[in-house]
Amino acid sequence: MKKYCIFTIIYLFSIHTAFTQGVTEQNKVRIAKVDSILLSQVSSQKISGAVIQIKKDNQVIYQQAYGYAQLFDDQHEPLKDPEKMTTSHLFDIASLTKVVGTTTSIMLLVDKGLILVDDPVGKYIPAFTVGAKSAITIRHLLTHTAGLYEWYPMYYRAKNKLETFRLIDELPLAFPVGKQRKYSDLGFTVLGEIIEIVSGESLDHYMQQHIFIPLQMKHTSYNPLLNQKGVRFAATSIGNPYEKKMVYDSSLGFQFPEIIHTSWNGWRNYTLKGEVNDGNAWYANQGVSGAAGLFSTIDDLQKLVDMLMHDGKSGNKTFLSKKTIDLFLTKDSFNNGLGWMMDPANSVIKNGSEGSFGHTGFTGTSIAVVPERGISIILLINRQQVGLLGGKEYYNVGPIRQEIFRVVTGN
Repeated sequence: MKKYCIFTIIYLFSIHTAFTQGVTEQNKVRIAKVDSILLSQVSSQKISGAVIQIKKDNQVIYQQAYGYAQLFDDQHEPLKDPEKMTTSHLFDIASLTKVVGTTTSIMLLVDKGLILVDDPVGKYIPAFTVGAKSAITIRHLLTHTAGLYEWYPMYYRAKNKLETFRLIDELPLAFPVGKQRKYSDLGFTVLGEIIEIVSGESLDHYMQQHIFIPLQMKHTSYNPLLNQKGVRFAATSIGNPYEKKMVYDSSLGFQFPEIIHTSWNGWRNYTLKGEVNDGNAWYANQGVSGAAGLFSTIDDLQKLVDMLMHDGKSGNKTFLSKKTIDLFLTKDSFNNGLGWMMDPANSVIKNGSEGSFGHTGFTGTSIAVVPERGISIILLINRQQVGLLGGKEYYNVGPIRQEIFRVVTGN
């Protein structure tokens, strides 16, 4: 432990000054505080590693890697030579997939006039033309107000995306349509299906051709072990211990009486590097889902954020119209945008000025943007490498996100 701590301090100090040259004194103070926060978290092994990038207007004022991409082996024993984190490591961005990939895809289809956000889902999926589901619109899916299950272990009853889509068709609603916000992976899985139906392309191909290639996000993809060579990954969990608890332990709030625990046992038991952590994406959808599955780097994510902050422009080209961006980044009655979180009560943009938006991912990833002040903060943490605390849950990185946002923005 002491060896890791000393090395981390030396490693950070040796490259820290390169990222503060040309930065204002006020920002240097903020950077020093951010540095202290993350160094403390890594040194105490509360998190394995992290990468952060802070941008103000058109200048990256801080980019830094901390700690380790992998700290433990498959038996959760400390590695003798842990892999150091770099700013080029690929992260499983988890639910950032919902905004980086799925929401952006829907924005493109809206921009081209191929769909409307208030279209009924039944226009595209027949199962949504009957009963209470007939009231669900694309807007409801984007705002997590469709009333669908928040989560369901699809892999117990589906082994591919078509079976997953049909299972969601069959499942009853869990909540009234449009009455409350209940964050739903299933809703974004349905959005993925709509993207495929409207575009005539598979979800991964559509995103690659229409988002990642145009924005030059060269290291962003699903199933990167198949699609990218010579890249390094930030390790996540050893298998899916928490997700297994979600199935087996009803005290976590999920109850599925129709699921027989012993009817499926495909759980992974090795360290995940380049394989998506999310079980539904991996086990039931071959790594590709509208809810999770994308891997990316901090530089690639910045390109998408920059486009949104520049009214849809990427370099000299228009990627999205400002009209569409404004549509998606306007708060609804639940204080959030379409896809993007905008509620200033959320830790990732806590007390942010009007128009701030962001999102988080279960693996420890997050994006926070304050357009009014030209600020963006991308923070990628591989929190799951440390394992379940007391065998119960992963370390809560919400306070880290909140404190860094407060330091950077002064809120």
